[in-house]
Amino acid sequence: MTNNVMVPEAMPSITVAAVANSPSLLPYPPPRSGGASAAAIRKKSLSPVELNGGLTKGWLDSMKASSPTHAKATAALAAAPAYEHSASIMRHPSALIEFEQIMSATDGKQIVIFLDYDGTLSPIVDDPDSAFMSDAMRAAVKEVARCFPTAIVSGRCRSKVYDFVRLTELYYAGSHGMDIKVPKRYTKKKRAVLFQPASEFLPMINEVHRALLEKTKSIPGAKVENNKFCVSVHFRCVDEKRWNGLLEQVWSVLNEYPKLRITQGRMVLEIRPTIKWDKGKALEFLLESLGFADCKSAVPLYIGDDRTDEDAFKVLRDRGQGFGILVSKYPKETNASYSLGEPSEVMEFLLRLVEWKHLSLKARPK
Repeated sequence: MTNNVMVPEAMPSITVAAVANSPSLLPYPPPRSGGASAAAIRKKSLSPVELNGGLTKGWLDSMKASSPTHAKATAALAAAPAYEHSASIMRHPSALIEFEQIMSATDGKQIVIFLDYDGTLSPIVDDPDSAFMSDAMRAAVKEVARCFPTAIVSGRCRSKVYDFVRLTELYYAGSHGMDIKVPKRYTKKKRAVLFQPASEFLPMINEVHRALLEKTKSIPGAKVENNKFCVSVHFRCVDEKRWNGLLEQVWSVLNEYPKLRITQGRMVLEIRPTIKWDKGKALEFLLESLGFADCKSAVPLYIGDDRTDEDAFKVLRDRGQGFGILVSKYPKETNASYSLGEPSEVMEFLLRLVEWKHLSLKARPK
């Protein structure tokens, strides 16, 4: 495995130089809830006490609202009026129920599969190191990859995702797409190709990881994970009363790193480089490298459950190409076109894709 950054030859529109010259994003844009403004963040470093007045409250509110396993959030969703559930189903119908409609839209085009990992191929668990996919799911993904180009796009470190999946025939995009491996069979080169647009941030990420390990060790249940080009702070097992303290510790570290920003996922805070790169950009990169950037030649299907997958859903919606499929048991705002309830439904959908492919091959005139 080489550590050099190499870009596939079929990538004229997205290059390392282009990424490096992208406009910087705010270091850590919080949900707005009064208090300090974005301009104030740029002008000075805010102490945990100052943050606690406005920015921290905004994050706490957002953490509670976006945590589907949080008891209060779950109860509120369960108590939502039936018409809200019905409206959500109408906007984002089941990909299983509408399977034939989805397939009819392919019209002889090339289907390309993109899959998140946690919450999509594996259940969400308290310990992120124990998020194992079932043998049945692995077999389903393997069959899909035999029929269609298939990629795993995850916030996890690419090597960790590979250790969970263990299938050599896939693309792997880790760290929210900042670490992409293109199998050599998809390139003109004799070895696999790596694309790592945030490679210059690696020493900084390692520093932040060490600092956060030290800062959060006094908070029971907090887990800090180094995902190579981003750092994940999991709070799933942290008592809600300690969330405020956890946020203060994270902010205190990030005050020293203005080139990093914080985003929120499912029961996790993600610290990432400020480059303009996300799962949506990774999806576009992979389509380009496969030669399927032309919206007339391919139908991308992106399946994911997290906020970070919304970037990919939005790309597909804006391009008018393919479909996003949200994995969620509860109604929520999304850029996806369809929905699936949980990983077991994802596996069923993948197996139906394989069956559809085999039937379509048999139906071809000899």
